[in-house]
Amino acid sequence: MPASTHSDAVPGRLEERPQIPCSEECLLRPGNTNCGGCGMSVGLTMLGRALAEAGDTCSLVIPACCGIVTAGGFPTTSYGVPVVASTFAAAPAFASGMASVRDLNGESGQVICWAGDGGTYDIGIATLSAAAERNENLIYICYDNEIYGNTGGQRSSATPPGARTSTTPTGKREGKKDIMSIMVAHRIAYAATLSIGHPEDFARKVKTALSLQGLRFLLLHSPCPTGWKSEPADSLMLVRLAVASGLFPLYEVWNGRTYRINLEPEWSDPADYFKRQRRFSEEAIDLEVTRQACREDFERLRVLAEQFPHNE
Repeated sequence: MPASTHSDAVPGRLEERPQIPCSEECLLRPGNTNCGGCGMSVGLTMLGRALAEAGDTCSLVIPACCGIVTAGGFPTTSYGVPVVASTFAAAPAFASGMASVRDLNGESGQVICWAGDGGTYDIGIATLSAAAERNENLIYICYDNEIYGNTGGQRSSATPPGARTSTTPTGKREGKKDIMSIMVAHRIAYAATLSIGHPEDFARKVKTALSLQGLRFLLLHSPCPTGWKSEPADSLMLVRLAVASGLFPLYEVWNGRTYRINLEPEWSDPADYFKRQRRFSEEAIDLEVTRQACREDFERLRVLAEQFPHNE
């Protein structure tokens, strides 16, 4: 297992890093319309940095989601790269055509889908599965804020059990869909989980995806203070608590066959994670059941990583 990517820095604070001129990294420009503490905003900034450090660029395909509202009103835009707005269900189909034209013309740069969980787990799952089955040469990044954040905070299949949303006012009854296992089952070139609370791991995985061909899927845990009923200043702390408690494991899979765990959970108490989000009531969360489920899921992942390790 590789060295831990966990930081001893103050929870919620990004590590010190060299400053890159804005002109070289601003995929997301200052002055955008996003909410304070938005995990998607931080993820876009970190993606821009990783692309700049790799000497690469991209075109974005964004379906209906908070990400497409980010651009602001015509004729200005908060994005520093070309962006195509797709229909809710069809971002992978749009991106497949763009990537094919790029490859036919021998052009450089990445085609990246940037989509929320609604357009990934639910409405866009058919076109995503089809693109994965064809092994289209593109990168798909799902920023998972666990709700339909742009349309009133309705539940999605990514919403965790017990979470109150505008359509589950007493708490969601069903469990969260395991989108990573679904994508891994397609035998795609690369699949990995990302955390904005672990920037070095984030950057390395993006660079790994940039170095490969075929469909690459990245799942980003993306706090939404509005939907999660949390404080904007707690966003980075929340995602770090999720990793530390085993709620959101950091790992990667190559070709659906070989696995690598990036960070061993500290198995800290998940109670603080839930208490910092007013979308959860104490009655809705059975902490003992949650702890046991996290350990069982991680043990399954550990077995896969030990039996089918990725060796570079």
